[in-house]
Amino acid sequence: MKLKKLVALAMVGVMSLGLVACGGKDSDSSSTSNSNSGDETKKLERPAKPAEKDKPTIALTMWGAEEDQEMLAGMIETFKKEYGDWANFDIQLGVESESKAKDDIIVDVEAAADVYAFASDQINDLVKAGALQALDEDMSVTLETWTGKDVAGLKAANASGSVDAATVNDKLYAFPMSADNGYFLYYDSSVLSADDVASWDALLAAADKAGKKVSMTFESGWYNASFFYGAGFTTGLNTDGTTAIDWDGKANYTGVEVVQSMLGIAGHSAFLAAADGDITNQIASGQLVAAVSGTWDAQAAQKAFGDGYAATKLPTFTCAGDQVQQGSVAGFKLVGVNPYSKNVGWAALLADWITNEDNQKIRFEKREIGPSNINAAASDAVKNNIAIAALSEQSAYGVVQVVGGKFWEPTASFGKNIASGTVKADDTAGIQELIDAMVEGVTAPVE
Repeated sequence: MKLKKLVALAMVGVMSLGLVACGGKDSDSSSTSNSNSGDETKKLERPAKPAEKDKPTIALTMWGAEEDQEMLAGMIETFKKEYGDWANFDIQLGVESESKAKDDIIVDVEAAADVYAFASDQINDLVKAGALQALDEDMSVTLETWTGKDVAGLKAANASGSVDAATVNDKLYAFPMSADNGYFLYYDSSVLSADDVASWDALLAAADKAGKKVSMTFESGWYNASFFYGAGFTTGLNTDGTTAIDWDGKANYTGVEVVQSMLGIAGHSAFLAAADGDITNQIASGQLVAAVSGTWDAQAAQKAFGDGYAATKLPTFTCAGDQVQQGSVAGFKLVGVNPYSKNVGWAALLADWITNEDNQKIRFEKREIGPSNINAAASDAVKNNIAIAALSEQSAYGVVQVVGGKFWEPTASFGKNIASGTVKADDTAGIQELIDAMVEGVTAPVE
């Protein structure tokens, strides 16, 4: 159902207020929604505040990362205060990893939260599954009526890359939340020098000498692709939803040569392969002197490395005798609205609220999360932040990873095999077989 109809349905009942019901029934959008008469556009006004006894109770669910629960609870409370004169709210907050949101949501979209955060590389699959409410021109009615903004304003307020990441087929499907969904190298500068962190060879040697380890996640196509991107390989999305991938071909280097480089790193005594999502715990353990992660681990790294806390771009790695700059994935975090929400308009307002300028500033202050909001990102505190400066340095070597849903499981299995040393660096046939199996899985037809 289009949001124009949702707004009309909500407004017709006067005190049902806003943006409340979404169901399968059609509604008459001519009574109160935007209507064009010649060159004039009639816009909705915010309804009068109802008497306390007439206020509706709006039930919503919201999912966010485990480490953000306290912060999100605070944002919910300010949302209730902002709109409490128009409705009573029952907002339930749940835990859902942004990196795995898609996997859980598409299993049963109707049972998923009304509002949820996710990594931008998941948007195509979520749209295909019908799990995201399009924020098309009708949404401007919603945002303008309740927050003084429209979609054009929402786009203008955020970095263009984040808006592009939230757009599919020229339609905006999510609210930009952060512009820091990438990774770089944290390290302890009291142990490691700038020369030590310039290459994986020097980094691992220095860590070994110090009796410490360096950690990175190999069991994820989001992380292990960084070596292939650095070597000139690419991924892309075909029109049928499958992933175009050339890791078994030849770019500047062969795929076998890249894997040999990865095996050399993974097999070093100072390297610790971390499970996806477990870098935070590894940093906190005190056994690391460096780790590949993102801004979400800034506080953990600061605590672990103390006065030595530092960050920089990823190291170079040795490939076929050359030093090759490791690439990375540049991405964003977004907040989406479930089109099956019974209160989809209010859900949109909540999503808009937790991603607005003020709340993006709070995210940075509390969690050092890099804002997508242009004004929030312009502060001296953001510009001078160690982690964000490292992310900016690495961004010159980052790519926006657009892949299909079949990409993740085969690349995770591929990385796990490398990390565990299933094949040896001199077994070129075995390496090629490993690459071929991964590519076959990634490029499998979409069911």
